[in-house]
Amino acid sequence: MATIHITDLHLRAIIGTNNWERKKEQDILINIAIDYNAEPASRSDKLKDTVDYKTLTKAIIKHVESSKYYLLEKLTAKILDIVLKTRGVEAATVRIDKPQALRFAESVSVTLTAQRP
Repeated sequence: MATIHITDLHLRAIIGTNNWERKKEQDILINIAIDYNAEPASRSDKLKDTVDYKTLTKAIIKHVESSKYYLLEKLTAKILDIVLKTRGVEAATVRIDKPQALRFAESVSVTLTAQRP
């Protein structure tokens, strides 16, 4: 098994329960760890034999930019679902940070982990 890390994907989203949060996009940071079998790609050196993280990232960006969730938990679960539906992914962990969510904290985050059924 191997792990692909997508680190600090900076996006903007409607996320939160306050009235102002429902109207203004906020910065979020997405971090993803993807567990997969790297052996086929290690032998072939072909994109078709690995997880296409560029295509996956485009799908995540499209989803986040059109989303309007109240909770980080819901957004994190939806992104985890997108990742797990990607060909070749065995398991994944998704962490979403919402910088400046609390006055005296750098960030608030939610992390979810799951394996493909």
